[in-house]
Amino acid sequence: MTNLSGRIEDGVHHLPLRVYYEDTDAAGLVYYANYLKYAERARTEMIRLLGLSDIGGGAAFAVRRCTVDYLRPARLDDEIEVCTRVRAVRGASADLEQVVRGRGGDLVRLDVRVAVVTPAGRPTRLPRELRAALELFVQSQTRA
Repeated sequence: MTNLSGRIEDGVHHLPLRVYYEDTDAAGLVYYANYLKYAERARTEMIRLLGLSDIGGGAAFAVRRCTVDYLRPARLDDEIEVCTRVRAVRGASADLEQVVRGRGGDLVRLDVRVAVVTPAGRPTRLPRELRAALELFVQSQTRA
């Protein structure tokens, strides 16, 4: 059985996905907002692969900022992959680069800042285990 959480190689998380009918618009192209769902799914599975499905104390990630460049559309039944790189780790946030690839090239690029928030929605510092795991991503990219 394949790992549904994807894989980590050289400091990059790779999550393969398939485009389903429910993901597309009337023209058979992936609806633009669904790329945000793909990126969210990839971040969740990356954390799961790190063994940190619960980031601690009821805290959760919240998207603080997201910039998206739509380059080419994915189509019904395409096999795509979301590649996630951790660019920087800060006290209460992390900067990520996420690229959706398919049909031989980049389809969408996202620059995302996620912040850790308490159950009440207040910013809080990254838990120690999560910080250490994310910093390993950054370090492995500088060596590659």
